[in-house]
Amino acid sequence: MKNNFDEAAALLLLIRHADSSAAVRNLLEQFNAAERIMFAGRKVWRAAGISEKACGHLLSPDLAQLERDLEWCDHEHHHVIPWHSQDYPSLLKHVENPPPALFVSGAVDLLWHPQIAVVGSRHPSPGGKENARQFARMFAQAGLCVTSGLAEGVDTSAHLGALEGCAGQKAATIAVVATGLDMVYPEQNRDLMKTVAQYGAVVSEHPPGTPPLKAHFPSRNRIIAGLSLGCLVVEAAERSGALITARLAGEIGREVFAIPGSIHNPMARGCHKLIRQGAVLVENPTELIEVLQPVASELADALRNRLSPPEPIGELFEQCNVKPPHKQIWDALGHDLVNLDQLVERTGLTTPELSSMLLSMELEGNITVADGRYTRNT
Repeated sequence: MKNNFDEAAALLLLIRHADSSAAVRNLLEQFNAAERIMFAGRKVWRAAGISEKACGHLLSPDLAQLERDLEWCDHEHHHVIPWHSQDYPSLLKHVENPPPALFVSGAVDLLWHPQIAVVGSRHPSPGGKENARQFARMFAQAGLCVTSGLAEGVDTSAHLGALEGCAGQKAATIAVVATGLDMVYPEQNRDLMKTVAQYGAVVSEHPPGTPPLKAHFPSRNRIIAGLSLGCLVVEAAERSGALITARLAGEIGREVFAIPGSIHNPMARGCHKLIRQGAVLVENPTELIEVLQPVASELADALRNRLSPPEPIGELFEQCNVKPPHKQIWDALGHDLVNLDQLVERTGLTTPELSSMLLSMELEGNITVADGRYTRNT
């Protein structure tokens, strides 16, 4: 049986029914059109890795569901960005198992804008909320797009701060959600979701009607990490989704930053853990902006012209001679003890600068000092 569907309908059917993301990506690269894939038939689908059950759904689709999906797509500001489209963000292609397509409500071009992920606890302290809002506000004012997950707590504060920082202009914030874009979770963020779509973009890998399933929340974190140049964790418990996002960001060469907190605050323990593992300790937004802006500037032309930036992004940080100060010291430290003069020579930092940062790293448990010489704690 040959299904007679146009490109939009064929793409929606593949996204909804094909049960292998890798298969859909490979088929889109091979055929360069969803419509051609639908006409290829069961044998080609099975060879690509689509299950027999999914093939049955593709051959006998739920036409009422398809009509609802197409109705969602007919909205002026709703978009579906497939893997083979020039609008698919290049940075995202380097995460593990990238989505074969993205559903977007809002500005598609914003997916290519230099971004910083701001993530953290759903139950932050009042200070954590304020930090998220203040940092995000300054990031937006500096021209960085703030990407987060629209969850309550730190995510909500980050989106609000970015919207304040953009002062009614575009390129403010992206919300990556774990539901279809016709759903809202949590419900109290309904108005915020509308505002983000107006001044930025709301993004999902899931088709309309997808409810907030538990398994979708960890997987959406890879999209947040993949879209961004770096990831800032504001407050987080030792076991949290924010730390998953930070880990995923580090694995694909993005910079990871963390704000330290009180030793008595359980929501600071995740940040302290990240710092011990080598994340960059930041105390004010300017520190992070100074690290990311040179890289963002280098990327800007490539992103605007839909050219693939170099991967891993870490190489671009090296090319721009950008190293966060604490990371610079960490790289200069070996596993053997070194003295202050050696670190001055290796880093180019002054003795007062080094002394202050080494003390901070020692207090955080990152390094050990013995007889005036320093080494990493691993």
